Amino acid sequence: MALDMDTRPAAYAVIIEQGKILLTHWTGETHPERAGWTLPGGGLEIGETAEEAVIREVYEESGYAVRLDGILGVDSKYYDDGRDRPFHSLRILYRAYITGGSAEVIDVGGSTDDVAWVPLEDLPQIRKVSLVEVAAEHYGLAH
Repeated sequence: MALDMDTRPAAYAVIIEQGKILLTHWTGETHPERAGWTLPGGGLEIGETAEEAVIREVYEESGYAVRLDGILGVDSKYYDDGRDRPFHSLRILYRAYITGGSAEVIDVGGSTDDVAWVPLEDLPQIRKVSLVEVAAEHYGLAH
């Protein structure tokens, strides 16, 4: 039985260098109480591959050019939290590394307002979205 819902495929990069992970700060958009640190990435545009999307999104949200180094994992999350329709997010996680650029939010006015290299030991203390924990698990960082 098909469920009447919105579905969104998205792609994210897990970039870890020198004991730090690259995170971007999600504004929460219309729900600022949900704001927190997340992985750089986001939804696929029509006709775009997941690889193209994550490379574009990382640049827009962090100022960095990246090269992908394989799929780290796939996460599927269903939300039924008061939206007009239930929402299903299919999130593809890529291992990636920096090839150029510098830390700055390029897509000013979007859903990202900051970028930072966060020490891995600080992950438990920062306010973050659940996707960061999913990535840590796939990367083998979760206890």
